[in-house]
Amino acid sequence: MSRGYRVEASSRSNVNIEAGHAWPELPWKAWADTAATLHMWLQIIGKIRMALASKQNHWWHVTLYPTCTGLTTSPMPYGNRHLQIDFDFIRHRLIFQPNDGLGYAFELGPMSVSDFYRTVMETMHRLGLPITMHTLPSEVPEPIPFEEDHRHAAYDPVYANRYWQILLQSSRVMDQFRSRFIGKCSPTHLFWGGMDLASTRFSGRSAPEHLPVPFTPLQVVRTAYSHEVSSCGFWPGGPMLPEPVFYAYAYPAPPGYAQAAVSPSEAHFKEELGEFILPYEAVRTAANPEQHLLQFLQSTYEAAADLGKWNRRELEANEEDL
Repeated sequence: MSRGYRVEASSRSNVNIEAGHAWPELPWKAWADTAATLHMWLQIIGKIRMALASKQNHWWHVTLYPTCTGLTTSPMPYGNRHLQIDFDFIRHRLIFQPNDGLGYAFELGPMSVSDFYRTVMETMHRLGLPITMHTLPSEVPEPIPFEEDHRHAAYDPVYANRYWQILLQSSRVMDQFRSRFIGKCSPTHLFWGGMDLASTRFSGRSAPEHLPVPFTPLQVVRTAYSHEVSSCGFWPGGPMLPEPVFYAYAYPAPPGYAQAAVSPSEAHFKEELGEFILPYEAVRTAANPEQHLLQFLQSTYEAAADLGKWNRRELEANEEDL
């Protein structure tokens, strides 16, 4: 059950980020079960945000954001009250903080999705913030309703922490990349449907109607891709691609995009996904991981913008402005 808590300053932690280890290993096989469970937990909290937050273009109101301890919903309105829910991947707990009183938290550990969902719903009721949601997970094959999911129950705190560390470091670099663009651009945020961190640039032109995407509601797809984009992000891996990767794609992909020369050398176009990918391991082990990733982000954007004839002079910041 949830319990009241008070936040206290502490120098103690079960995490020690050593110098040079800001980009930890994340082998898919070692954490696949934890990833599958965490994916469902993120969806449950993400659906609370989707229910409470005011709608924004391209579904930006549903996302989560990396913090210094994990992931947050940011403040969500509930009438004239507000609530923030945070995953803490250092002390491994889920924290509920309303703006008008003491919050609650419960520990994260091996726990079924069903038990996690029940505890979250009980905590919301205890806070006087009851909520209902559509309990079928999004963007996954053979979804199991949250309240019936006893299959996914793994939680390895080491790998949950590593996933968060990578999100935080990736967000830092992606925000640096984002600062170079003065056109319409999304925040750097986590989409819980795919469990991926993303940032998207827009040309300013509308796009052709998107075709259906497996396991994703058509309304979601067509709202997300109503306008031309060049998008990039980090994906922790999955059964289709069992390794963590950075990715980049354009919609609509201009002629010649798949054949474009991009850097660094480990980057390549994956036909099955319709995206450029750069293995996370190539970034992690590079002499300068930040520059390695920035090369990928910049070169894939330039391929989309140049081949798509974007007005780069109007959309990009001058060097002296940075």
